[in-house]
This record gives sequence, structure tokens and C-alpha cells, in this order.
Amino acid sequence: MILAAAQTKPKRGNIASNLLDHYRLVELAAQNGVQLIAFPEMSITGYERENAMDLAFAEDDYRIDHLKDLATDYNITIIAGAPILIENQLFIGEFIISPNDSVSIYTKQFLHEGEDDFFQSSFDNNPVITIEDQNISFAICADIDNPKHPENASKNNADIYIASIFFSPNGISSAYRDLQNYAQKHEMNVLMSNFSGESWGSPSAGQSAFWNNKGELIGQMNESDSGLLLIEKQNDSWLTKVIID
Repeated sequence: MILAAAQTKPKRGNIASNLLDHYRLVELAAQNGVQLIAFPEMSITGYERENAMDLAFAEDDYRIDHLKDLATDYNITIIAGAPILIENQLFIGEFIISPNDSVSIYTKQFLHEGEDDFFQSSFDNNPVITIEDQNISFAICADIDNPKHPENASKNNADIYIASIFFSPNGISSAYRDLQNYAQKHEMNVLMSNFSGESWGSPSAGQSAFWNNKGELIGQMNESDSGLLLIEKQNDSWLTKVIID
């Protein structure tokens, strides 16, 4: 099994440009045998609050059609984030685009202070997928601040916990501490994808990373590069590689 965290520098509100970045990184991941690639929080639009409704995606939005084609063509699962409208309510969500032309949606369960002025939270959209007998569950940013979230993932028999985040330099040390603890406590492998460029007018910390199910930090990117963190499972161990875009 080979997984990838994509570390990107979004252009604020520029969906077309950000999608081109997604296409390029998906193709790069596929060239390296990746079976799942995860992008950061609201990766298609960049992190937004006030402008999120104007940038929102529908559940069956045509703008992810090419990502669906890439998933099918390359036999790769793509996790791409956006503000998503579901029954006239706006959520911080992500599309889980599978190679079989199916799309499921995960919605953020625990919101940061201030996000609830613009978004709803929901526990209703919480898919678990399986790749090579590994159960994979998902989290978005502030979800990882609440210990109940990874605990529930563990109760759902998750082997791999994937967190798509937008954390600043001030917050990244707490994210590392928490994710390491969750990996060790719940015996889950943890993959985290963060922006490396500015989003919502604020800097992001990069440092996308992977912890094995013993809580050991196996691989990470730096704070400034964009590209891929590759994670390859070989028997009971994991190997990592960074590809700079």
C-alpha cells in the first residue's frame, strides 16, 4: 500500500488554478504507485469563511468531474476539500473520490471558534473506506482538537486516520503532539496533510507528516515546500519519501 499527503500552496478563491494543482499532484502520485492521495482542508478553494458560500460546491458538482476521471484512470482514491452545500446548509467538507466512479462526502464534525458563524457541523457524513484490508477514516482540522474524534474512529476499527488540516506555525506543535498521542493510544496509523502557503490571509505551517500505529514519526515535509509525502507499507513497517513539486 502506498499513500500520499499532498502539501499545497492554494491561490485564494482561485478554483481553476487550485484544481490544476490537484490534477498535477494526482498524476505525480499515480506515477509513484500511490493508491490514495489526501489534500489539506478546503484544498480546492483554499481555507475560507466569509467567502465560502460564494465558492461552495454542490454534492454532485461538475467541477470535480476531472478528478473523478483521474481516480478511475489511475485507480487512485482522491481526498479533496471544499465548502460543500448539502440540503441548503454549508459544511466544511471533503470529497472522497473512489476509482469506481463513486463519491462520498465527509463533513467536519467539530468547528473552530468563529466557523459556526458560516458553517454547520455534522456527524452524519462520516464514511470509512477500505484499501487492501486497511480501514481508513477521515478528519478535518479542528476535529483533531477533540479527543472524541479519533476515539470514535478507533471504535469504527480504523487502521489509518487521515487528517486534512490548515494549521498555522503557532498551532502545528499542538497538532503534532495530539496526532502522535492518538496514533499511540489508539494504535492507528496517522497521515496529516497541511498547506505550506498562505491561506485566508494567514501563513500555514506545512510539515505534513505520518505516524505509525506505535506513535513513531516516520516521515514529514518541511514548512515551505509543496509536493508529496509518500508512505509505503511493507509488511509491518512503513517507508517514506518526499517529492518536491
